[in-house]
Amino acid sequence: MRRWWRWVACAGGWIALTYTFFLGFVTIVSLTDPSLIRTYQPPLDNMAPRGSWGWTSRRGGRGARLPWCQPLHWREPPGPATALVSFPGSGNTWIRYLLQQVTGYYSGSVYKDYALMKNGFPAESISNGSVVVVKTHEWGPEIRKSFSRAILVMRDPYLAIQAEFNRQSGGHIGHAQPDKYTRDGGHYWEKFVTNKALAWMNTTLDWLKFSGPLHLVFYEDLLDNLPEEMRRILEFLDLEVTENNFDCMIRHQDGIYKRRRRPLNFDPFTPKLRKFVDKCKRLVDQAVREVLAGGDVKLVLNNLKYSNDSNGNQKSVTR
Repeated sequence: MRRWWRWVACAGGWIALTYTFFLGFVTIVSLTDPSLIRTYQPPLDNMAPRGSWGWTSRRGGRGARLPWCQPLHWREPPGPATALVSFPGSGNTWIRYLLQQVTGYYSGSVYKDYALMKNGFPAESISNGSVVVVKTHEWGPEIRKSFSRAILVMRDPYLAIQAEFNRQSGGHIGHAQPDKYTRDGGHYWEKFVTNKALAWMNTTLDWLKFSGPLHLVFYEDLLDNLPEEMRRILEFLDLEVTENNFDCMIRHQDGIYKRRRRPLNFDPFTPKLRKFVDKCKRLVDQAVREVLAGGDVKLVLNNLKYSNDSNGNQKSVTR
């Protein structure tokens, strides 16, 4: 009985050894015979461009749906560091996308949003002249002195605040569920609106004091007349583009981060909130009109009383 098991074990060992030698022989032959070498050729049909990364993939993802008008690259030599400043929810990312389309230059940011970095904006966290503009929502003298010129994007505060609420609740293109507005008996939404209305006002008023070249962009004007507004932005940036690239930008103007409208069946802004937001809106409107008329914005800022918050930034309190 024991001899039988020994013969089985011996036979198994010989079989394994023979199989190993066979694999080695086949490998050596395949490496030395050029006719057996097959070079991998990726399929060229039905390949979707993968954003600005320069490679392609059959898999989906937002980056795979970005048809760029031209290859994206850095500015060489670098230009002036240009801030693209706005309150969140005012179209900052959309303008970055449009500028990348029409100029071919990367756009940067003072932030590092990994979702944006992986989907069309690889220059996140770059804030110098090697990018066409630098996204920021910050305000105050320290951030202002980091830039040579600035584009200030403004949007109606009601729409901007609601867009930011949607972003914080549902992501870049998502929406807040209706019950979010009634959380904690509506106190959460009320506090959100109050804080964001002040932030919207402070951001705008602060950047209106920018000492360098400043270009004002109204989000609503972009929607109404995109070609004219983009030509004004390009003129301010002192950039020349081809008509082919400009037309391409217009054809692909939506991008992937433009949130679809989803109207609510109720008004989330109570009369109390509307009174507060309207007051902030009037102050900003006065300051903007003063700047557009070539006047001194400080005349309007005299209507505000400033105090410092915990971060040392100026925080305005309406009288």
